[in-house]
Amino acid sequence: PLYPALFPWAIGLNVGSLPDAISAAQSGGFKGVEFSADDAAALIENHDADYLNGLFHAASIKPSAFFLPTDWRTTDENWLTGLEQLPRQAKAAADIGCFRAITWVMPADDDRPLEENRRFHIDRFTPIARVLADYNIHLGLEFIGPKTVRDKFKYEFLWKMEDMLELGHEMGSNVGVLLDCWHWYTSHGTLEDLQRLKPEQVVYVHVNDAPAGIPIDEQQDLTRCLPGETGIIDIAGFLQSLQKIGYNGPVTPEPFKQELNDLPDDNARLMAAGDSMRDIFRKAGLPI
Repeated sequence: PLYPALFPWAIGLNVGSLPDAISAAQSGGFKGVEFSADDAAALIENHDADYLNGLFHAASIKPSAFFLPTDWRTTDENWLTGLEQLPRQAKAAADIGCFRAITWVMPADDDRPLEENRRFHIDRFTPIARVLADYNIHLGLEFIGPKTVRDKFKYEFLWKMEDMLELGHEMGSNVGVLLDCWHWYTSHGTLEDLQRLKPEQVVYVHVNDAPAGIPIDEQQDLTRCLPGETGIIDIAGFLQSLQKIGYNGPVTPEPFKQELNDLPDDNARLMAAGDSMRDIFRKAGLPI
């Protein structure tokens, strides 16, 4: 089944280590946690995989996903250096049973027109996808929906789910999407779009809500709300559609909400985010 997972940074937590992140997820009532593959590799090298697996198991927390550590955005040198390091990081993730890697793709660019940018992404990601495939890891590419982001750049790129899926298909059979309900909403996605997906196309899921009273094309990317807070995004329909297609992975809040950061401590942030997740799962009729 779908389960709530925690990305500590997304709700403003001051978490410095993977064991602390596991503990935070447990305290907030989450069932999974997003982590750094570098941190996992270091812990395994300093102890062993059984030690790290034991930390997850003792807390009843799953390793839900890791952010792709490879610097594919900048120079060839940085990208190639990252490629050399990726097998170590991917093996560490696989050793603890995590088979989801994620990153985001800008929907526009100042330097590369559409087709040139498309080729750039295919060239950069295809070798990455091959390394990840060696460890049975799927890569989720997050499309960025808001028009207000695209309008800041010279050349438009891909910003719709279907286009990102098509791009990923050219990179490897283990490449799908990171599906964020915010970007689904701001790209004018529909429930029918979701219900046409195959479960293996959805690698990871983010949830949040949109401020009320703002037209879709005027929404600002980093001004969001807790999942279910305003009801502007049909979060129940979103989750029910994912359940209907057979997605059974993590669902992670990413509200980017200043008021959450302003709460007095991490426990207050965890409770606010955890309560919002329990609420949207109930509204969607999902077990939690």
